[in-house]
Amino acid sequence: MSLKQKILSDLTASMKAQTAERTSTLRMVKAAMVNREIEKGDELDEDEMQKLLRSLVKQRRDSVEQYEKAARLDLVQKETAEIGIIESYLPAAASEGEIEAAVLSAIEETSATSMKDMGRVMKAAQAKLAGKNADGRTVSELVKSKLSL
Repeated sequence: MSLKQKILSDLTASMKAQTAERTSTLRMVKAAMVNREIEKGDELDEDEMQKLLRSLVKQRRDSVEQYEKAARLDLVQKETAEIGIIESYLPAAASEGEIEAAVLSAIEETSATSMKDMGRVMKAAQAKLAGKNADGRTVSELVKSKLSL
């Protein structure tokens, strides 16, 4: 069963079970999926679906950050719950150790010595972490800390 089919069948099951929060989140995912398919003019493949889901998670994380600054804990909880639901459809996230190993390896490969090399290191690190659902912000912060030593 493809990721798209799984999301659609889970949406139907959620509607039947009357779980409002999950239904709402899955409807939002379905809407984003349909919009992306319209933009592309074709069905999304598995990689594009995962990219879409990661994008939705990133949007939610950014929202959580803004809501925390505004002291809107009700909205923080809602967005955090949505993140959990969306992430359940993504592969397990890369661990800190895996990210650090990829960053160190990328620094070695690119012979990076300063912050000027950050772009090359990020590109190499992301390539090593492809398919492992690594958070770009975490990778970026780790690259910055390693290059600023």
